Amino acid sequence: MCGRFISTTPADQLADYFGAEPPPPDLAHAVSYNVAPTQGILVVVESDGIRAIDVFHWGLVPSWAEDPKIGNRMINARAETIAEKPSFRSAFAKRRCIIPADGFYEWAAPGDGSGSKQPIFIRRVDGEPFAFAGLWESWTDPHTSDRNGEPMHLLSCTIITGEPNDKVAEIHHRMPVMLPPSSWDRWLDRGNHDIEALQSMLVPAPSRLIELHPVSTAVNNVRNNSAELIEPVEPGC
Repeated sequence: MCGRFISTTPADQLADYFGAEPPPPDLAHAVSYNVAPTQGILVVVESDGIRAIDVFHWGLVPSWAEDPKIGNRMINARAETIAEKPSFRSAFAKRRCIIPADGFYEWAAPGDGSGSKQPIFIRRVDGEPFAFAGLWESWTDPHTSDRNGEPMHLLSCTIITGEPNDKVAEIHHRMPVMLPPSSWDRWLDRGNHDIEALQSMLVPAPSRLIELHPVSTAVNNVRNNSAELIEPVEPGC
């Protein structure tokens, strides 16, 4: 599972990094050291060969959903089943995205099985952003209209998780799927419907790519949001 991450790189820099169009100046996004589900997060999408970066609701709301609250249960999608599950299969075939993250948190159970879980911060060794594989949807609210009487639309997304690499396996049995630059074009191409080839991309990132360390349990409270959250601490703190 991936339930918390950090987003510290400005949107314009991420757009440049991922080869997307410059974001509009009024793009509503703030630096966060404790991004949580249901919040707005930056997402890279592509249409007609043009990449864009925008803010999406974290928690996938399928187009057929009657209530957007269903997204609260779909912050992650399992790589092993996204091609078959009704909630994800259409998006997997047609609406894939990249979710940038500057690091993420996972919680490790104590070795002796007692006490609280220890939060662990995971980031890239080279300091570059992760490119999490994701899916996106557009949901139309049948009960709400804007000032012009037009239906309200919600753009939402989910992070794909899969098997962990050796480092993450020591603390958790799942991890976000991290796409290398060589896969970005094929992943974002909405004309690519080769399900078998797409699924072949959903593999663990090499262990050498990442580093991790224990951090304060202050991250457990989503109201805490500062750079201190990613500072190393002694286990048990």
